[in-house]
Amino acid sequence: MPVNMIMERFEESPLFTKLLKDIQNGNVDAFAKIIEEYKKLVAHIVFRMVTNPADREDLGQDIFIKIYQKLSTFRGESKFSTWISRIAYNTCLNHLNKKSTEMSKSYVSINRDWDISLSNDLTPLSNLERSELKCRLNQEILNLPVKYRMVITMFHLQDLSYQEISEIMDTPEGTVKSYLHRARQYLKEILEKEFQQQAV
Repeated sequence: MPVNMIMERFEESPLFTKLLKDIQNGNVDAFAKIIEEYKKLVAHIVFRMVTNPADREDLGQDIFIKIYQKLSTFRGESKFSTWISRIAYNTCLNHLNKKSTEMSKSYVSINRDWDISLSNDLTPLSNLERSELKCRLNQEILNLPVKYRMVITMFHLQDLSYQEISEIMDTPEGTVKSYLHRARQYLKEILEKEFQQQAV
């Protein structure tokens, strides 16, 4: 089951509502449960955006401190996971803008196929060749500008909708679609070149 669906079920459960009330009443243990449920989501965003391991750890802590501090402002107008993702994204973006650091080059494995269509006349590849292509594709994803990389990550790996990505990045849906199209087109061109080289 996709992570996004698991979080949706959690947020729709009575336990989630009780946790929010307990946190507002000062129950620290209840917030520890929130950290446990959403630490992978936050880590995924931080690792995609920030390169320095020490900075990543500090940012993870900062993000959850901000979540705790801002919890009273959550009105349920969006999914809680979307709200958290927006805080994580903005915290990382502010960090990158402040330090002018390079974007993350850490390898994050991709265990699913990308929705990138290729020409039908390209030579089929073996499983090994496809695996090599997937690794090559992942490297190219990490070379994308941060906004393109985050859009393609959130859409394909986190199964978020255009609307959710728009809310997280505070960017119009049309712009999100444009970023996704450009990222896919770039990656498609890379793949086509790889196929053509294999066919020679």
